[in-house]
Amino acid sequence: MEINSELTIKYKDKESAKISFESLKVDNEGFVKSKLNNDTVEFEINSDSLGSFLNTSDDLIASEIVVEKIITTSKKD
Repeated sequence: MEINSELTIKYKDKESAKISFESLKVDNEGFVKSKLNNDTVEFEINSDSLGSFLNTSDDLIASEIVVEKIITTSKKD
């Protein structure tokens, strides 16, 4: 079985998108392809098993939530 998915996240500005892209790039190597496009980050997940796909997707979303909290908190200061 092959499972493929694309996830696109649009940010308020280019700076936030770049911060997210750079922060997640290290964790995603070998598991998720990502591309920065102005204020948008595009992710592509490909897997041979449903379990691996779900784990990768869950890790990506959890990491993105942390990055968003950091961006939001740092912009308040």
